[in-house]
Amino acid sequence: MNKMSPTGITVNDRDYPFPKTTAVAICLDGCEPAYIDAAIEAGVMPTMKRIRETGTIHMAHCVIPSFTNPNNMSIATGRPPAVHGICGNFLLDPETGEEVMMNDPKFLRVPTIFKTYYDAGCRVAIVTAKDKLRALLGHGLKFDDGRAMCFSTEKSDTTTLAEHGIDNASKTLDIPVPNVYSAELSEYVFDAGVKLMKSFKPDIMYLTTTDYVQHKSPPGEADANAFYAMFDRYLTELDALGAAIIITGDHGMKPKHKADGTPDVIYLQDLLDSELGKGIARVILPITDPYVVHHGALGSFATIYLTKDAVVGDVIDRLSKVDGIDVVLDKKGAASRFELPPDRIGDIVVISTENKVLGTSQDRHDLTALDVPLRSHGGLSEQTVPFIMNRAVPDLPSAPDLRNFDAFYYVARAAAI
Repeated sequence: MNKMSPTGITVNDRDYPFPKTTAVAICLDGCEPAYIDAAIEAGVMPTMKRIRETGTIHMAHCVIPSFTNPNNMSIATGRPPAVHGICGNFLLDPETGEEVMMNDPKFLRVPTIFKTYYDAGCRVAIVTAKDKLRALLGHGLKFDDGRAMCFSTEKSDTTTLAEHGIDNASKTLDIPVPNVYSAELSEYVFDAGVKLMKSFKPDIMYLTTTDYVQHKSPPGEADANAFYAMFDRYLTELDALGAAIIITGDHGMKPKHKADGTPDVIYLQDLLDSELGKGIARVILPITDPYVVHHGALGSFATIYLTKDAVVGDVIDRLSKVDGIDVVLDKKGAASRFELPPDRIGDIVVISTENKVLGTSQDRHDLTALDVPLRSHGGLSEQTVPFIMNRAVPDLPSAPDLRNFDAFYYVARAAAI
C-alpha cells in the first residue's frame, strides 16, 4: 500500500512525487466559498484575486460528515473515512460502549501522507490551530532528527523537541499564544507557516485553522472580511517565498436558526424516546468536541444506535417524515454513499436540511454561550469547498469528482515541476 521510489512515494495506493519547492496545503476551517468571493469583491484579498486570474480556482466536495476531524484526516491521508477510519470528532467506541473523542491515533487505520514523505527523507511541518488534531496529524513522525515538526497554536507554549520537533514554539517563533476562541488562533497558524518556510524550509507543510470566525460571521460581514484580509497578507508572503500552495476547506458553513435568531433544532433523542420509548435508541453527535461554545454541539449529522428490540426500517420510515430531515440511511446505505467505516456509524445516519441542526435531548445542550445566531455544518449543504492553487493546473476535474482530499495529490505535482 505504501512504498517509495527514486521519484516519489506511494501512500494509500496513490502516487505523489518529491517536491522541488515546498508544497503547502492550507485547510481553511469552515470556508464556505462565498467568504472568499465576498472578500475579493470588497477589495481586501488582492493576492487571492490575482491567483483567481492566473492560478486555479475550482470547487471540490468535502467528505460527509462535513466536520473537522474526518476532513482533515482525509486531506492528510488522501482518502475518505472508509479508508482512514476517522468518521467524526466524536463516536461511540464499539469496544467499550462509551462516547469518546476520535482524536486518539489508535482510531487511524492507515499512514498519513506526512509519515510516508518523512520516511522517504523529506522535511515535514504541520501546524494546527486546535490541539485535538495534532496527535492524529503527527502520528508516525519522529522528532529526533530535525526533519519533522507538528504542533498546535493552542498548546504552542508547551511544545517540546521530543514530542513536537520544537521547544516552546510560541517563544521560538515569537508568537504569543492567543485565546482558543479567537481569529488570532488561526492567524498564529499562518504566521508560523511563513516563519517555518524561512527557517525550517520544509518539503511538505500543512496548515489547518479553526472556524471560530465562520461560526459567528456570515460572508461579507466586517469580521469575516477582516479574517480573509489577514489570511491574504500571509498568503502573499508564502507565495513570494516560492511555495506551491493549495487552499481548500474541511467544510462549508450555513445559518442554522429561525427568523428570530434562535437555533432551529431537531432534538433526535427526545423525539425517539417519545416515539419508541426510552432506552431503545441512542443518538451520537459526531460534531461534539471540547470547543462547543460557538456551536453548542449542534450540527447537521447524527448517528443512531438501536437495541435489538427496534426495527431499523421502521425507525427510518418515522424519521423520514420529520420536517427538516434531509437524508436517513441505514448503516450499509450510509457507508456506501458517504464512504464511511460501517463499524463506526451506528445503525442509522441522519442528515438535516440546510438551515436545521440535530441535537440529542434539549436538556443536554447548553446554548447560553451562543451570542450570535447559530451557524454550523455537518450536512450535504456544507459539502462544497474551494480548491485553489497558486499555479495553473490544466484539466482539473470539478466537484463532485474533485475532493478536498485531493489537495496533496495536486500540490505535490505542482511543486515537482
